[in-house]
Amino acid sequence: MARIAVIGGTGYAGRHIAAEATQRGHTVLVVARKAVSERVEHAMYLEGSIADVPTLVAEMQGVEVVVVAVPARGDMTGMLRPAVAELSAHLPAEVRLGVVGGAGGSRVSPDGPRLVHTLEFAEEYKPEALEALEILEDLEAGSRREWFYVHPAGGFGAWNPGERTGEYRDGGPVLVVDPDGDSYISGADLAVAVLDEIENPRHTGEAFSVGY
Repeated sequence: MARIAVIGGTGYAGRHIAAEATQRGHTVLVVARKAVSERVEHAMYLEGSIADVPTLVAEMQGVEVVVVAVPARGDMTGMLRPAVAELSAHLPAEVRLGVVGGAGGSRVSPDGPRLVHTLEFAEEYKPEALEALEILEDLEAGSRREWFYVHPAGGFGAWNPGERTGEYRDGGPVLVVDPDGDSYISGADLAVAVLDEIENPRHTGEAFSVGY
């Protein structure tokens, strides 16, 4: 079993990842900026912020995998990209880094553009999607550690939670859509995909998209 830290572990994606990890028997450290009353059973909690990397790295000693599940929105807009880069640079060399991005960085076809660069992509979501994509590009350009990056499906979010089925499709770099062209995955099944990657790495040093 692995020792896993989930930064942003009280958010929508993060809490599902933490819950799935504890259910599989992993040791889980949830990192959040504020204390919460509703906690994942068997997980440990740490108040901390990815905006303070030196302190956070010191307090996460002993972890083997760090998953960043913080969206680039609100007061993290413009701050998440440099924070992830600093985190990647300062974690011990043996620690594997995972990042939960957004659907906007997925490609529409193997040789096609990324979703965020298409006319159909909503303007209001572009700043968040572009910063998430920049984080991926930074990892691709220069990270010397083992890492993976997950693109959820388009219909992913607390507004559309769904249920755990234990199933999903791996689209590689391409957005996963169903026969009707819809793109969706529940929070619980996104977590299944993340834990599957942690336990049986298939995408070291690359991004992959998941959906139904």
